Amino acid sequence: MATYEPVRWGVLGTADINRKWLKGASLTDTADVVAIGSRTTDRAEAAAAAFDIPRAHPTYEALLADPDVEALYISLPNSLHHEWTMRALAAGKHVLCEKPYSRHPEHVEEAFDAAERAGLVLSEAFMWRHHPQALRIPELLKRIGRLQTIRASFGFVQSRQNDIRLRRDLDGGALMDVGCYCISGARYVTGEEPDLVFGVGAGEPGGVDMRFTGVLRFPSGVFAEFTSAFTQDHRGLDLIGDEGTVSFGDPWQAMPATIVVDGRQEVLEAIDPYMCEIESVGATIRGVGDLRLGRADALGQARVLQALLRSADEGQAIAL
Repeated sequence: MATYEPVRWGVLGTADINRKWLKGASLTDTADVVAIGSRTTDRAEAAAAAFDIPRAHPTYEALLADPDVEALYISLPNSLHHEWTMRALAAGKHVLCEKPYSRHPEHVEEAFDAAERAGLVLSEAFMWRHHPQALRIPELLKRIGRLQTIRASFGFVQSRQNDIRLRRDLDGGALMDVGCYCISGARYVTGEEPDLVFGVGAGEPGGVDMRFTGVLRFPSGVFAEFTSAFTQDHRGLDLIGDEGTVSFGDPWQAMPATIVVDGRQEVLEAIDPYMCEIESVGATIRGVGDLRLGRADALGQARVLQALLRSADEGQAIAL
């Protein structure tokens, strides 16, 4: 049970990811979703009815003006994250913005400067980082000796022709959509920022990357290799040390949450990662918890995404 008053959330946008986020919100008494906003009345009302949300706003601006909304979950396309985060902060709302916040480091700095000036909470929504499975990683690393290599993957088969993930103007592509999880994983596991990256993508000319593979080198000597794709269904994270290996069956969604250490499997309790995220951010908003993903993490993500995209364009490794 919550030990503080539930945070009153509004949802900005009617993206498919809302289904998972709103399910997580329904599982905790720390969140009260009071409103949703879309670009049209029909979309807003349909989403409100589908998810039993009390108020539907026909414009994003109307949602931002709702005095009962304390915090916003922003699920808009990637290219709109920064603009509407800045508008939300200017309206006095806390913000949990879907990943990736941006591939532009200057956007991250601008947004967190604004949040700090206003005394508001801003966080990038990597729900996996809040799950007990991810919180086990520091302990598990002690069991495999010196970390040498990280292998990560996240992919699914994208079959819808008009999906926003396939639009270059909306910052779509496999790297931005699912590859960002692999980058987040490598950075979290090492506790470092990479000093050299190399990336290569594959897709239709003028379109987005349907597959993207990258290599990250960290100052400690650890190498991370990852593959992200819209053409294959796979999720994984392997941490390889000089004395053993830890593997996660589904590191990003924890469905199921299984950990294998040197051939011995452990199955964790089934817990919704979005619920974990909402509770963690809500505790920070209420002043009874510490923000897990703040400026430093979002800035590191943006710098690596920017460098990988540049590497793929130029066909050479990029030093950070």
